[in-house]
Amino acid sequence: MALFDKLAVSSPDIQNLERIADRFTADGGHTIPRLEFSGVPDGTVELAVVVHDPDAPLPQGFTHWTVYGIPADATALDLEDDGVRIGMNGAGATIWYGPEPPHGHGIHHYYFWVYALGRAVEGTPTREQFLAEYSDSILEQARFVGTFSR
Repeated sequence: MALFDKLAVSSPDIQNLERIADRFTADGGHTIPRLEFSGVPDGTVELAVVVHDPDAPLPQGFTHWTVYGIPADATALDLEDDGVRIGMNGAGATIWYGPEPPHGHGIHHYYFWVYALGRAVEGTPTREQFLAEYSDSILEQARFVGTFSR
């Protein structure tokens, strides 16, 4: 196994460092963007996805989505896969919460993280709980960034 297997996450719907289309935002109905994975390292038990906006005017930013239990051999996120679980977002709901920055707040950056994990996540922790409880199990991580402003 190479030290870094080049884990990657991408989306046919969102280009890295480009503006997120309105249909994937709160204003556009919270359509879930498609996510694709590659380069999953050996020893991965499952994948997790976290989408986070560190530019949100909150102490910890705003978490838009947490997804756990993604099979290690997945090449795309399929919310219908057995065991896939959506955790709470920053609004306390278990949904994809599309970008909704305050009007006039400038460009926000939405980090789409994928984590290759050496052990399974139990339950549906918040982003903060996940990072605190599973950081020692992260084999590799990758991300792309979408932007949005209102």
